[in-house]
Amino acid sequence: KLDVPAINMGILSWLVVLSILFLCFWKSQRPKGFPPGPWSPPLTGILFYLSRKEPLKLAQKYGPVFSLYLGGKRAVFTHGFSSAKEVLVTKGLEFAGRPDNLLVDYMIKKKGTQYIISPYGQAWKEQRRFSLMLLRNFGLGKKSMEEKILQEATCLIEAFAENSGAPFDPQPFVETAVTNIISSILFGKRFENNDSSLRTVLNILHQNLKLIVGPWAMLYNAVPLVRRLPLPHQRILTNVQKIFAFLEKEVEEHKTTFISGETRDFVDAYLEEIKKAEQKGSSFEEEQLRVLLMDLLSAGSETTARTIQWALLYLVAFSEIQEKCQKEIDFFLGSNSNLQYEDREKLPYTNAVIHEIQRHTTVVPLGAPHTPIQNTQLCGYQIPKGTIILINLHSVHHDESQWKFPHEFNPSNFLNEEGDFVKPEAFLAFSAGKLSHCLFYFEFIFIFYLFILLSMNLII
Repeated sequence: KLDVPAINMGILSWLVVLSILFLCFWKSQRPKGFPPGPWSPPLTGILFYLSRKEPLKLAQKYGPVFSLYLGGKRAVFTHGFSSAKEVLVTKGLEFAGRPDNLLVDYMIKKKGTQYIISPYGQAWKEQRRFSLMLLRNFGLGKKSMEEKILQEATCLIEAFAENSGAPFDPQPFVETAVTNIISSILFGKRFENNDSSLRTVLNILHQNLKLIVGPWAMLYNAVPLVRRLPLPHQRILTNVQKIFAFLEKEVEEHKTTFISGETRDFVDAYLEEIKKAEQKGSSFEEEQLRVLLMDLLSAGSETTARTIQWALLYLVAFSEIQEKCQKEIDFFLGSNSNLQYEDREKLPYTNAVIHEIQRHTTVVPLGAPHTPIQNTQLCGYQIPKGTIILINLHSVHHDESQWKFPHEFNPSNFLNEEGDFVKPEAFLAFSAGKLSHCLFYFEFIFIFYLFILLSMNLII
């Protein structure tokens, strides 16, 4: 029998600790030519991401392009307009990819392509092209959509009037009114303010939008050991199943009343395409339809409703600006009863106020992440394929080189010396480039919605 020397557990523990530290140090080394940034162990970059002030401090120290770790992966941040333009416009196709996201893949079980955050590729292009065509066909950006917005704005005013006897939260009423616009396109129906199923789905969407960009989602993507633990990321997965159940119910209702060749809405048109796709083997299937519906419902309700709520706050806080908008609209309308979207060109001050609300709030300050589809350069730095790219839209909208009054709420940012409306190139409320094209339709909803509310004297 051989005597095996006992291992000194203290020495073994130190070896393990040193090995982990060496691994962290090795992984945190930047490739040659990569943007500069602070040294940090792979997971602590989350802390920088959570602080709004930290990106500004890092940009002041390292320049308009810097890097750090997010959830074990290298991420590059842009700061200001010039670097954002290079990613979104100048090299838009090179940066058209979306970074891998294990949590999102698990949520949709890799069966669907999400319009907003899915990787750039053939399936994405196929779904994007078809979705944009359907959105246009069913009125988004057209005269028929103006009528729907007018109807919902009228219902919103009535709801406010019914609750004006005491203080109330406008959020659920605004959300329902805005959601009904995209719902009329997707499902061919509208919901009432007291519809519990819609309220549940909207609350779940709010929760998930916060959780999916938070530290628990990053931890899920970075550390395999925590994925099955009962941590907050499990709520994201539970919420998605509830959203899919709601959408599946809507799809099943359409299938029972579906008549080939008679398309009533987005769902009908997609179901029609699925039948064609059975013979050509494309990406059109029911799982994909549910994923698209979730994506469009979220994009068409969350940011628009949030911006309108900010608009209510700004117009109450700056009563003199509200009064000036009201006078301009009243003078223009005269004996006419309703505004049209094309009238915005004849209401420069009101148009400037609406855009200034979007600029000053920037409800999605970092937008959706991008990634280069091949090795490329950004502001002279080497960016490997697959690197996470985050565009700080908040910094673009407060770039001192682009705005007359970058740090204050001032409609003059969108007016020239003659008082005409001008939209600076640095206005990126809904981002820019190929991946954001669909979102411009939702910008149309917000802008015209607020014009209608102002013309109806909703803000007081």
